[in-house]
Amino acid sequence: MPSGIRMRDGRRLAFEEWGDPGGTPVVLLHGTPGGRHGVVPPELMAARPGVRFIAYDRPGYGDSDRGPGRRIAHAARDVSALADALGLERFAVLGRAGGAPHALACAALLPRRVRRAAAMATLAPPVAEGLSWFEGMAVSCVEDFTRALTDPVDYADRLAARATAIRADPAQFLASIRDGLTDSDRRIISAPAESDMLLRDYREALRTSAYGWLDDNLALLSHWGFDPTLITRPVLLWHGAMDTFSPLGHFEWLAQHIPRARPVLDPKGSHFSSLEALPDVLDWLSAAPL
Repeated sequence: MPSGIRMRDGRRLAFEEWGDPGGTPVVLLHGTPGGRHGVVPPELMAARPGVRFIAYDRPGYGDSDRGPGRRIAHAARDVSALADALGLERFAVLGRAGGAPHALACAALLPRRVRRAAAMATLAPPVAEGLSWFEGMAVSCVEDFTRALTDPVDYADRLAARATAIRADPAQFLASIRDGLTDSDRRIISAPAESDMLLRDYREALRTSAYGWLDDNLALLSHWGFDPTLITRPVLLWHGAMDTFSPLGHFEWLAQHIPRARPVLDPKGSHFSSLEALPDVLDWLSAAPL
């Protein structure tokens, strides 16, 4: 059973810690769908003896209570409460895929506490001026997001059915998204360590319901509750140019609009290539600020 804190609104927020209790704190923000086990593989955490890793289940996932109607910005509130409970004054944040916008929210709304932020394979806000949001996106993603926008009740029912199937056989979720994967992605998620981590993560994240998944996607598609262009903290943006879940245009827009962005583009990388880029990103996050 993971540890948990009680939020002001009565919700339970579940979290776990790994690594050096006295090390540089790095708060991990998981993907969509996902949970606290799905950000950094265990062997990679073990190879970082000077880092204290902290990960939590976003509301509605795993062992965290749901927070209906949440926005991306609400991640800053939850991370701040978690940091208070753990006695952390300052920390870094790392978000991959669906967790990356939540890491940006922390950088934007907690500037006195966030040392550095890394956003890997991130989407841009749906209100990003000049960005064709769906351009370059896998057909399956476009269909999912469009259904969420046009018929959220039907979309919720479909996600609930998918979550039930994933609980029974999480491998079928990886199989269901194969059409949107590059050869590189297929190779990466077929490796035993990465595959085991992802399968465990999907099963645990959706163990009780699909609400976290639903609320994540609705939050990604609505106003995020903050303006990324006002972020003042150093932000590393990592992206794979071949990514069809988070298209290249999203990375380019954020790189142009976040004042202290450090853009890193892998020209041959794709969505799950972020797992292979983690060592360098973690080194940057745990380094002394410039």
